[in-house]
Amino acid sequence: MHKIFNFSLHVFRGDLYGGITAAVVALPLALAFGVASGAGPIAGLYGAIFVGFFASLFGGTPSQISGPTGPMTVVIATIFITFADDPGTAVFIIILGGVFQILFGVFKLGDLIRLVPFTVISGFMSGIGVIIIILQIPPLLGHASSSSSVLNTALEIPSLLSVINIPSLVIGIIVLAIVIFLPQRINQILPAPLLALVTGTLLVLLVFPDVKTLDQIPTGFPKIQLPVFNVGQLTDIVGWAFVLAMLGSIDSLLTSLIADSITRTHHRSNKELVGQGIGNIVAGLFGSIPGAGATMRTLINVRAGGSTPLSGIIHAFVLLAIALGLGPLASHIPHTVLAGILIKVGIDIIDWKYLKHLRHAPRAGMMIMAIVLFLTVFVDLIIAFSAGMIIASLLFLKRMTDHQLNSVNAAHEDQIDSLDPQQQNFLDVHSDDITYFEIGGPLSFGAAKDVSRRITPNANHRFLILDLKQVPTIDTTGAYAIEDIITNSIDLNVDPILILPESKVKSVLQQLGVLSNNKTLVLVETLSDAIDVATDALTKDSATIVRLGSAHES
Repeated sequence: MHKIFNFSLHVFRGDLYGGITAAVVALPLALAFGVASGAGPIAGLYGAIFVGFFASLFGGTPSQISGPTGPMTVVIATIFITFADDPGTAVFIIILGGVFQILFGVFKLGDLIRLVPFTVISGFMSGIGVIIIILQIPPLLGHASSSSSVLNTALEIPSLLSVINIPSLVIGIIVLAIVIFLPQRINQILPAPLLALVTGTLLVLLVFPDVKTLDQIPTGFPKIQLPVFNVGQLTDIVGWAFVLAMLGSIDSLLTSLIADSITRTHHRSNKELVGQGIGNIVAGLFGSIPGAGATMRTLINVRAGGSTPLSGIIHAFVLLAIALGLGPLASHIPHTVLAGILIKVGIDIIDWKYLKHLRHAPRAGMMIMAIVLFLTVFVDLIIAFSAGMIIASLLFLKRMTDHQLNSVNAAHEDQIDSLDPQQQNFLDVHSDDITYFEIGGPLSFGAAKDVSRRITPNANHRFLILDLKQVPTIDTTGAYAIEDIITNSIDLNVDPILILPESKVKSVLQQLGVLSNNKTLVLVETLSDAIDVATDALTKDSATIVRLGSAHES
């Protein structure tokens, strides 16, 4: 009993220290993400509170700390801009995105989300990093950007450089230097974002009082925001909610994998998605910004001793205590300080590891990454993600199609491994009478047309033997391709013999009428059976020829 008590006390102590440390790190980031989203710093702080609490309470990664993240902030900022005249719709999108995440978990799609190609994630995340950096350059220089468009902001930069607010830039550079170059041993004691926040704010209070700071921040617990549903905008609403849910899920599960690697545990993907969804629904209801699993905060929590969901809950309560009395103090925080912190976040989001090896990476992957990055920064987040998935899927289909075509073997072209020497010898001897093709692997719509073109009966032959015993699955297009091959054979007076044992493939062909519509078709289960059928027929043909020759001689 004593050991159990000591063990529990030890775990609680670690969770307490981990939660407090994670909250200290989360504070400046939450404020910065709130400002960057357009909803205000307090919306970012309460986003960290609600998502952090409920994702820990209901999630499936014990040590994970959740809250606003860079990628989620960029998406929600775009949503707030798109629906600026109808904030209730933006609230509805956040809530619907949370519902989608819960559905992902309920229908056990957690593992499927990992199937998103790495190059799509790399291009999307790197694009978001670039967006964050570009949008934070004006406040770093002491200006408020006159445009929410990344392209327009980028075009503004040359003119902004001509009228730099020197004190703002100096503070911003100092903040950047702290978050980038602070030694790790100091960072472990006093987190760089917090040190940068305090240092920058003190510089404004003591040295540069004219630098722009945050407006008055409301205090107290936020009120419930009523969502608004506009049927006319259904397509846009569902599209944005889905992107929010997908990005939040990917972001969270990637962090879960990192947490697993350092804690030597195994998270529960689908439960984690449910927890994240609940957190984002509550955040949306209270007018806060949504979030996801946050890698840096999770790592800090684990290193500080946090190992159970209690650490994430403590982190949320610490932030709540700060939020309830933060307003007067936070109003003195300069915009340039938050800009400097966010620029470091943007730099960290960019996939430098992949970019470093870009010259030696496969061209197809490089192309996908570049297209997704460009579309993310300069066109649209939904279009970028969708285009990346479509291109990646088409390239994957092309590779699978090539693989399927390579699995089509002919006895007169290749030495087929599945044939024993006697069978191979028989087909070689009767190569003027029998065309033999073997298909290996799944037969799907991608390769069906080319397979039917490649398997062409020889009009001078007596039989076409088509071996399907190595085909594990077939779709409708593939089934009708087999029917075309059989029909072409019959039209050329070539008798088709289909090798097809009892299987799912045979069931599909039967259900689609491929086997019943061809009375000439001979159906067997093994190559030996097919050879027996062909031997009998060829023997009878020879006997008929002999008899006709004998009758002619007499």
